[in-house]
Amino acid sequence: MKNLICIVCPRGCRLAVDEENGCAVSGNQCQRGAEYGKNEILNPVRTLTTTVRIESKIMKLCPVRTEKPIPKAKMFDAVKALNAISLKAPVQTGDVAFENILSTGVNVIVTRDISE
Repeated sequence: MKNLICIVCPRGCRLAVDEENGCAVSGNQCQRGAEYGKNEILNPVRTLTTTVRIESKIMKLCPVRTEKPIPKAKMFDAVKALNAISLKAPVQTGDVAFENILSTGVNVIVTRDISE
């Protein structure tokens, strides 16, 4: 039995996930909490938010994030991959900074406009 606090909505339900019983979830006040609890045990994912180097006159770092969550186990490897790249200004919010990071099918996108 694992105890979690649901982060899907502001309620913060205290979940109990029974791993021995097919990851049955109790304590949730909505269906999203049940789905979160099960996924958190079977396949935890997170959205990565970080910065990458950029060649620009006004900034040295550019904020980026994954378009969708990626497996939690791949977070550190994703950061290492992003540390190896450098963007060239100008960039706009939504531009793809890194395609298909770690073969996850998820792109890393720019989250701020940066002119030269």
